[in-house]
Amino acid sequence: MQNMNLDCETWEQLFGPAPFLPGRESKLKLSVEAQNHGDVIVVHCHGRIVYRDEAAALSRVVGEVLHNGTKLVLDLSGVTSMDSAGIGELALLQTWAQERNAELKCAAASTVVRTLLDLTNLDSVLDVHQTLDAALESFREENVCADC
Repeated sequence: MQNMNLDCETWEQLFGPAPFLPGRESKLKLSVEAQNHGDVIVVHCHGRIVYRDEAAALSRVVGEVLHNGTKLVLDLSGVTSMDSAGIGELALLQTWAQERNAELKCAAASTVVRTLLDLTNLDSVLDVHQTLDAALESFREENVCADC
């Protein structure tokens, strides 16, 4: 595994400045880290995905990843809470992925997050896997089928 250096310059060129103040990101209650797993980029989320700064930070990172890659897994195992803005953000990220012909999968959602995905029916829009390994394996299975 190798950490990915995310430079937000291209993000700002595409969508303008992020809707949060520089320097406030350190006070976020969400940490987001992107790592390469072969040709798949995994974005590990820890904390809460809620209105404003946290949701914007997730969008900023995932937007940059989608600009650079076509296979992405959101590791939600560390997400402790999510509000309606977080749900909306996941739907928006799925739309961005589709617009860029990328594949977005979610993995390892906690019981609380999984319940929200079920209640909002977002799990019918997102490709949700029980574990990170299952999400990564699903990309490998697609590659094998493509060679058939």
